[in-house]
Amino acid sequence: MDVDRLLPTPEAADLIALTREIADKELSPRVDEYEATESYPEGLFATLGEAGLLGLPYPEEYGGGGQPYEVYLQVLEELAARWAAVAVATSVHTLACHPLHTFGTAEQKERWLPAMLEGRTVGGYSLSEPQAGSDAAALTCKAERQDDGRYRVTGTKAWITHGGKAGFYALFARTAPGSHGVSCFLAPGATEGLSFGAPERKMGLQAVPTTSAYWDGALLEADRLVGNEGQGLQIAFSALDSGRLGIAACATGLAQAALDAAVTYANERTTFGRRIVDHQGLGFLLADMAAAVDAARATYLDAARRRDLGRPFSRQASAAKLIATDTAMKVTTDAVQVLGGYGYTRDFPVERYMREAKITQIFEGTNQIQRLVISRGLSLAEK
Repeated sequence: MDVDRLLPTPEAADLIALTREIADKELSPRVDEYEATESYPEGLFATLGEAGLLGLPYPEEYGGGGQPYEVYLQVLEELAARWAAVAVATSVHTLACHPLHTFGTAEQKERWLPAMLEGRTVGGYSLSEPQAGSDAAALTCKAERQDDGRYRVTGTKAWITHGGKAGFYALFARTAPGSHGVSCFLAPGATEGLSFGAPERKMGLQAVPTTSAYWDGALLEADRLVGNEGQGLQIAFSALDSGRLGIAACATGLAQAALDAAVTYANERTTFGRRIVDHQGLGFLLADMAAAVDAARATYLDAARRRDLGRPFSRQASAAKLIATDTAMKVTTDAVQVLGGYGYTRDFPVERYMREAKITQIFEGTNQIQRLVISRGLSLAEK
């Protein structure tokens, strides 16, 4: 069922209506087959880009949608309710555009940003490494400046959404020792000396590949450096709060889809001469699921509105990511319970929702990291 949304403008309402139309036409009919066969939806992201859905929170002057985060996140939620992998990849693309938009020179932005925001090229975010996940400062992939000004990149990156499929990557590599020795690059997907591993065999989100990347002395032109040398971790961390809100929205959409499936089934299935929704034990379970989804949505929207107003939102972003993803795990698990034995089969989508929900508690900072961010915020507030 469609969520009754409180939107800031008529334009935003039209955008949500457009998103629903595209999602129902392009995502819903394909998701089951593509996820089951682990097939990449070729051409789908170009369709989303042509509709203006891949650059929503960025300025119109560069081809973006000029929308507040409050609206962009609700678009993500609508996509996630139909196809979580596509919504997550859209969120990652938005994250990958952040370094160039926020730290790039005017010349760099004019040269590359329009194609990125218009969805003519889709991006990946390449920060993590096999031994450097939550501890980003421990990364070892090197970018060594050559005499001609170019950078020679050597090392391995991991857990890249859209790995091997993206047209560009926001790459973070070490240019000097220490926490201030990481730099950011806008790396083309087609670079000699760059190769990708086989897609990870994941529990869910199987239609969009997640891979490792192998940099074997690949050369990047000097103008591919974004910001200053040594500014990489600042750039990476500046985007994480916004990225966490993207995952919170995706998790909420996934939870909403599970709730809708459970409610539909509970209204159709009968036991002991009554619809199962009319049995108090099950009705209360559905009520708790609905309340949890509403709470998750309200939490991410509160953080987004703070961001849109230019107010601090780091603690709220971590709370939104924590609450929404824990909600997704609980609600999808409960949806399987509502459907009983059928919920455990692949004939119904709730088993897939449950598998997909788990990763939301892990990427963009595990929920243990979110608790650390929140607790540190409380500690600072006491000083």
